[in-house]
Amino acid sequence: MAHRPKRTFRQRAADSSDSDGAEESPAEPGAPRELPVPSSAEEGPPSGGGRAQVAGRPHRVRGPRGRGRVWASSRRATKAAPRADEGSGVQGDAGKRGGDGTESRTLDVSTDEEDEIHHSSESKDDQGLSSDSSSSLGEKELSSTVKIPDAAFIQAARRKRELARAQDDYISLDVQHTSSISGMKRESEDDPESEPDDHEKRIPFTLRPQTLRQRMTEESISRNEETSEESQEDEKQDTWEQQQMRKAVKIIEERDIDLSCGSGSSKVKKFDTSISFPPVNLEIIKKQLNTRLTLLQETHRSHLREYEKYVQDVKSSKSTIQNLESSSNQALNCKFYKSMKIYVENLIDCLNEKIINIQEIESSIHALLLRQAMTFMKRRQDELKHESTYLQQLSRKDETSTSGIFAVDEKTQWILEEIESRRTKRRQARVLSGNCNHQEGTSSDDELPSAEMTDFQKSQGDILQKQKKVFEDVQDDFCNIQNILLKFQQWREKFPDSYYEAFISLCIPKLLNPLIRVQLIDWNPLKLESTGLKEMPWFKSVEEFMDSSVEDSEKESSSDKKVLSAIINKTIIPRLTDFVEFLWDPLSTSQTTSLITHCRVILEEHSTCENEVSKSKQDLLKSIVSRMKKAVEDDVFIPLYPKSAVENKTSPHSKFQERQFWSGLKLFRNILLWNGLLTDDTLQELGLGKLLNRYLIIALLNATPGPDVVKKCNQVAACLPEKWFENSAMRTSIPQLENFIQFLLQSAHKLSRSEFRDEVEEIILILVKIKALNQAESFIGEHHLDHLKSLIKED
Repeated sequence: MAHRPKRTFRQRAADSSDSDGAEESPAEPGAPRELPVPSSAEEGPPSGGGRAQVAGRPHRVRGPRGRGRVWASSRRATKAAPRADEGSGVQGDAGKRGGDGTESRTLDVSTDEEDEIHHSSESKDDQGLSSDSSSSLGEKELSSTVKIPDAAFIQAARRKRELARAQDDYISLDVQHTSSISGMKRESEDDPESEPDDHEKRIPFTLRPQTLRQRMTEESISRNEETSEESQEDEKQDTWEQQQMRKAVKIIEERDIDLSCGSGSSKVKKFDTSISFPPVNLEIIKKQLNTRLTLLQETHRSHLREYEKYVQDVKSSKSTIQNLESSSNQALNCKFYKSMKIYVENLIDCLNEKIINIQEIESSIHALLLRQAMTFMKRRQDELKHESTYLQQLSRKDETSTSGIFAVDEKTQWILEEIESRRTKRRQARVLSGNCNHQEGTSSDDELPSAEMTDFQKSQGDILQKQKKVFEDVQDDFCNIQNILLKFQQWREKFPDSYYEAFISLCIPKLLNPLIRVQLIDWNPLKLESTGLKEMPWFKSVEEFMDSSVEDSEKESSSDKKVLSAIINKTIIPRLTDFVEFLWDPLSTSQTTSLITHCRVILEEHSTCENEVSKSKQDLLKSIVSRMKKAVEDDVFIPLYPKSAVENKTSPHSKFQERQFWSGLKLFRNILLWNGLLTDDTLQELGLGKLLNRYLIIALLNATPGPDVVKKCNQVAACLPEKWFENSAMRTSIPQLENFIQFLLQSAHKLSRSEFRDEVEEIILILVKIKALNQAESFIGEHHLDHLKSLIKED
């Protein structure tokens, strides 16, 4: 900024006028144009033909376009200046030889030469490359606009410009390329006859690399771009000049203020001889020096005290650092907590990544089991519907054909044959096993065809293979429950306070949930051969973790001792609830027995939280009750036929009625097996109110009294829980058994008058078992059966 070249406003005005004139000259038809410069071999007095040739070729004019390129780049200035010098020299000589007739043309040429010189100098001025001598030369040339410079003067100016370019502040940019382009242009200018006239030009039928008109168009575009660049540089120049002027004015004002202040202070500080000072006293000076010395000593002492304090602080800090570095326990503690934090974060990341696969596998196995359960249920209901319809049609005589043959549709016939085939296979299996006391209708019709069974086993095997691959790429420390609990056990043993403050006992069930769910994928609580919960690896690991707890007795009931119950509550019970709602068949004794076994284990372990209200436990019990209600409403059907149709025990009606009764009695037994898990009121409502009194008693009333009826009553009484009749002072049975007691008394009255008197004693024993003692005594007294009183006394 300090080396910015000087610039006068007069020079800018001249440049502006020349530039404007140069820009407008091509547009005006009467404006003077630059003449083509002849080569050295063609020097001579210009002729009229030559002048006409110049006038007839407007495309050869070399005017302000060349100067526009000079302003754009310093390399173009280097080549354009010699052309301007040569053109000016030749035109000067031509002016001398041409006389007065060519004066105006010579003046125009000299003016263009001055413009060329001026623009080259201004290009150097904008780039900060010209010297003071070139600037003064440009001002002198511009001041004499009428004087025509001679060749010597132009040569001298050219040498000065070359010297200015040779200095260090001039940096050449690709001189060879520029010189080659300039040389090509000079050759095209020096040879005006190298190109033909417009009327002599041959019409091009093929594309040429570039015509003269195209080059002129490109030069015009570049000139416009460079003109816009020049205007931007002028605006920057104006801004820079204004800033410099403001700085100069500001510096002058500051100098004036300093001079005024200096003159005023000099006036104030001017010594006045009229003023008299007090006499100098040595004691006063000594006293002031002592005072000053005392103040300095006190300041020094305070600094010393602060220094000593800082030194002590540094020593104490160093000793603390050494103690911390030498204390291995703290470092080990920090290392342990850090490693534990990293381990838990990695464990959570691993489980979050694997939980999606676990859910997919769980959904697959659940869908497979649900499809199988729905197949059994739908088949049983369809077979019951078709068989009942067939028997109803069979009992109607008006639906038989004239020949006495009953017509059956093919589908019903096929279903009946399938039913009978499966029953035959089950009878053969019971004979081979020696089970001869089995009743028709108590079997679980859960056989599948061999093809369907094969497909089921294959699908189940594929799912179990996926289960094994869930954690095959995981280290044991992140997928083995025993190793995970061992990590937390070490934390509990080393730092029990921080362990319990972190509530780890609440976090462990959530961490172990995905791992336990993987082990439960192939666990089916509806199968008798399924693995018990206590035999599972996760159950044993959690029990060992709880047994190794080092808590005191006050905390045992509220911390790690609840880990197992929390796992059962959050993981096991929800899965068991899904089995009950969607897969459990209450008519299946094997499924009910297995489910009750697992539920007893779970609910007993869950009893450690007796004071807590377990929502999962309530949901499980509600789902059990709901499923049994649905079974009573949908699966129990005991038809009533005329006695003439059921007197023959081998008739289809009698067999179907017997099977349906024993099927209902089987459901009655399965419902009462939940004694101890469900409340007595719930069981009495379901078993006695909805099933016994609504279905079984009606079927017994429709049967003929005899040994078979007594046998069925014995089976009903055997299903009743003994817990309901443990009160020794109880003389009457529970209200829900009143209808059953009345049926027993009616059967006893009928049998006492028949040949089946031995069955009366069995009925009395049933009444005694269900605590209907008053009814039994009244019956014995009424029929004078004194030999049966001993049965009541023995009870």
